[in-house]
Amino acid sequence: MKIFWKALAVALLTLVGTQAANAQFRFGVKAGVNLNSLKLNKTAFSKDNGCGFTGGVMTEFTVPIVGICVDASLMYTHMSATTDLMVMDDNNVATPAEASSKNFFNIPINLKYRFGLVPVVKPFIFTGPDFAFKFGGDKDVFKTKTFQCAWNIGIGFEVFNHLQIAGSYGFGMNNIAKSLAGVNVTDDLKLKNNYWTITAAYLF
Repeated sequence: MKIFWKALAVALLTLVGTQAANAQFRFGVKAGVNLNSLKLNKTAFSKDNGCGFTGGVMTEFTVPIVGICVDASLMYTHMSATTDLMVMDDNNVATPAEASSKNFFNIPINLKYRFGLVPVVKPFIFTGPDFAFKFGGDKDVFKTKTFQCAWNIGIGFEVFNHLQIAGSYGFGMNNIAKSLAGVNVTDDLKLKNNYWTITAAYLF
């Protein structure tokens, strides 16, 4: 019996080592558009969806046969949003707030499963966290925290083993509100950033 378990352990280690040796690392470029919506838990503050863009580089680690991948990206992302919030000027006259625009460095990390149904077109699903770091000062009516985190879920397909088209939705996980119209927010005010993203990536 001990010989059986030893043989099984050796076989498993050999299989894992073979898969690791055959694992594929790929690098590429990625770009796309996003549509974000600021979700506030106060009805007095409303907002419209903002359209932005994203671009950067990515890497993908693939385990052959199994179909499981892990990918990570470093992206520059621009997001914008508008609101009907009114702001008082120096003459105590209420004027509509200007559109908000934010710039981020995003690091999405996804666990991906690729279906090898058709050799030319391979669909896949993915999920994982997206860490965002805002850079540049706030010049608009609502200020947000430097660090934001979301959880992405998405689907896509790969064509000819190089081109990947994907769509995902990011659920904002942390409260990003810092101040509104110059007033620091309280703990009961929750602002989260949810967004759709469509990207195209080319892997070498």
